[in-house]
Amino acid sequence: MDRFDFSPLFRSTIGFDRLTRLVDAAARVDNTALAYPPYNIEKTGEDAYRLTMAVAGFSPEEIDVTVHENALLVTGKAKKEDENGRYLHRGIARRAFERRFSLADHIQVTGASLDNGLLHVDLVREVPEAMKPRTIKIAGGEPTRPQVIDQKTAA
Repeated sequence: MDRFDFSPLFRSTIGFDRLTRLVDAAARVDNTALAYPPYNIEKTGEDAYRLTMAVAGFSPEEIDVTVHENALLVTGKAKKEDENGRYLHRGIARRAFERRFSLADHIQVTGASLDNGLLHVDLVREVPEAMKPRTIKIAGGEPTRPQVIDQKTAA
């Protein structure tokens, strides 16, 4: 089973089409492409995360970290080296890669660093004030009259 039927969901929800695209993309993932480079995703705080990728042999100039429309894209393009037959065995892969991660709403990349062959990308969930829960004060006494902000007249 590689397809899911989301029609019952669409009858009672609005704006969840992105979720269906994510599930479809996850079902179509090629597992061989997921092997390189290896990575970890860890939760470092209440609303903080860290992506760590093993990128041995890559310099900071050879790696690009880009965020665009709720997607994090990490690409690596190794520069060509003049080998001249020096290597008897070459086990450290320096092949080009592209890893794409879908980000939830309000996830922001706060920084990236390369240390000892590990690329660390720090992320945090920053919910805007308007989206946070707020408490409404309940007034006592007589109810106030509703205020009409904008009333359209019949033409």
